[in-house]
Amino acid sequence: MSYQALYRVFRPQQFHDVVGQEHITRTLQNALLQNKFSHAYLFSGPRGTGKTSAAKVFAKTVNCEKAPVAEPCNECASCRGITDGSISDVIEIDAASNNGVDEIRDIRDKVKFAPSAVKYKVYIVDEVHMLSIGAFNALLKTLEEPPKHVIFILATTEPHKIPLTIISRCQRFDFKRITAQSIVGRMKEIIEDQSIHAEEEALNVIARAADGGMRDALSLLDQAISFSDDKVYLEDALLITGSVSQSFVGKLVEHIHNKNVADALKTLDALMNQGKDPAKFIEDLIYYFRDMLLFKAAPNLENVLERVSIDEHFVELSKKVQPDLIYETIDVLNKSHQEMKWTNHSRIFLEVAIVKLCQHDAVPPAEQSENTILLEKIENLEKEMLHLKENGFSSQVKQPAQPEVKQSRAVKGGYKTPIGRIHEILKDAQRKELGLLKNKWGELLDYLKQQNKVSHAALLNDSEPVAASEKAFILKFKYEIHCKMVAEDNNQVRTNMESILRNLLGKSIEMVGVPEPDWVKIREEFIRDQKTDEDAEQEEEPIVAEAKKLFGSDLVEIKE
Repeated sequence: MSYQALYRVFRPQQFHDVVGQEHITRTLQNALLQNKFSHAYLFSGPRGTGKTSAAKVFAKTVNCEKAPVAEPCNECASCRGITDGSISDVIEIDAASNNGVDEIRDIRDKVKFAPSAVKYKVYIVDEVHMLSIGAFNALLKTLEEPPKHVIFILATTEPHKIPLTIISRCQRFDFKRITAQSIVGRMKEIIEDQSIHAEEEALNVIARAADGGMRDALSLLDQAISFSDDKVYLEDALLITGSVSQSFVGKLVEHIHNKNVADALKTLDALMNQGKDPAKFIEDLIYYFRDMLLFKAAPNLENVLERVSIDEHFVELSKKVQPDLIYETIDVLNKSHQEMKWTNHSRIFLEVAIVKLCQHDAVPPAEQSENTILLEKIENLEKEMLHLKENGFSSQVKQPAQPEVKQSRAVKGGYKTPIGRIHEILKDAQRKELGLLKNKWGELLDYLKQQNKVSHAALLNDSEPVAASEKAFILKFKYEIHCKMVAEDNNQVRTNMESILRNLLGKSIEMVGVPEPDWVKIREEFIRDQKTDEDAEQEEEPIVAEAKKLFGSDLVEIKE
C-alpha cells in the first residue's frame, strides 16, 4: 500500500509525541535516566490515548545504544529496528486472539533465553484483560520474578477485569482522556507537516467528536481531508462526524426558551432531513445546556466547557435562561436519551422532549403550589388590613374575607380501596393459603414473561401477596397507579393473572388490590378490632361464660 492512515504515519516515536499524558511520560523518563525502571508495567486507560505507543517508545528508549536517555535517538540500529519491527526481541502480543494457557506457557518457556540483538527483551501484551483465568495464573510467577533481561508491559482498556494478583506485581499508570485543546494542537502540527489547510472550527468539531482519543481524532481528520478538496471546512467536519453546528443548536435552544413549538419542530425537521442521528443530537443538546450552566456559574473558566465555544449568541442565551430551567431541561433530555436505547423510533422521543420543554411553563392555575396560594392569601390579608387602617376602622377590625383557595386537584383520580371486602378476606385468611400462593408467585411472573407479557410482569414486580383465604387473596402494591391499573383490569392484567393462578393452584381465586399505605392502616385497624373482641370475651364473668356453655347463648338472659 502506498498510502498509510494518518494515525499510523504520525504514531508517537518519542515520549514528547505522546500528547496529554505528561504525568506518565515524565515519570518513565526519570526512571530511565536513573536506571530505576521496573520489570513490569500496567498501562490502563480509554482507547486511543497512547498506551501501546508509549510502550513501544519505552522499549526503544531502554534499548537505545545511547542509553540511559530520556528520549530514543531514533537513529541507532536498535531504535530503527524496533521502529520497523525487524528486531525480534520486542514482542507485541494481542491477548484478544492469544488468550489461552498454551500461548502464555510458550512465553514462559522462551522468556529465559537472552535477547539476540538488544539489551532487554520487551513483551508488550495488548488488551491483557482478555486473557483467561488459567492464562493469568500461568503468567503470575514469570511476571513476579522474570529474568533480568526481560520487561513486561501490559496494556488494557478495562483494568477492573484483571486479577489483583497481576496488578500488584506491576507498576500501574492510568492514561486519561486527551483534552480537546491538546488534540487540536496535535492536529495542527500534522496538517502543517502535510501542507493541508483546515479551519480551526473544523478541528474543534473533530476533537470533540473524538471523545478524548487521539487515534479517533486522526481517523476523522483523515476522512475529512479525503472528503474536502483543498481545505477542510466546518461543514465538512460536521458532515463527517455527524455533529451539529453550534449556531444550529443555539437556534433550537432559543425557540425552546421562547416556547415557540412550531419553529422548534421546523428546525428539528430540517436537522432530521439531513440524516442526523437523534441520539447523537440529543447528546449535543445536553452538553450545550451543561456548558451554559457552567458558564453562568463560572464565566472565567472557559477551559471547563466541553462542546461550546463562547460567542455573542451563546452569551445572550446564557443571560436569558435561568439555572432552574437548565436543571429541568437536562433532566428531561437525559430521560429521553435513555429511552431511545430501547426503541427503533428515536426521533419520536426527541420530538416529544422538544414539545414538552416548549410547553413546560403552560401549567394550569389549578396546579399552583401550596406555597404560592399561601403567599397570595397573606398578600390579600395585608391589603385588607391597610385598607381598614386608612379608613379609621383600626379599632373595629373585621375579619377579612378569606380568598378563595383553589384546590391543587379538583378531583383525585386515585384508586378506591375496597376496605369492606379486605376485612372479609382477613377474617377467613389462613397462613397455609398465603404460603401456597407465595410459593407459586415466582412461577406466575415467569409464566407471564414466557407469554411475552413483559409489561404485565413489570406491573406486578413491586407487588406482594399479604393475605389469602381459600377463595380470594389481597395483593399489596408499592405504587397506587400500578394497583389501579391491575385492579381495574384496563389491560387484562388481572384476568390473565387469575387465569394463570387457576392453572397453578387448581382452583379459582379472586384478587383484591390494595396500595401499601392503605394496607398498613387497614391491617392495624383489623388487628385492633380483633383484640377488642378478645378482650370483651376475656372480661365476661366466669359464671356467665359457664352458663352459655351449658345452655347456649340464645337461652341465657343476663340481668343485673
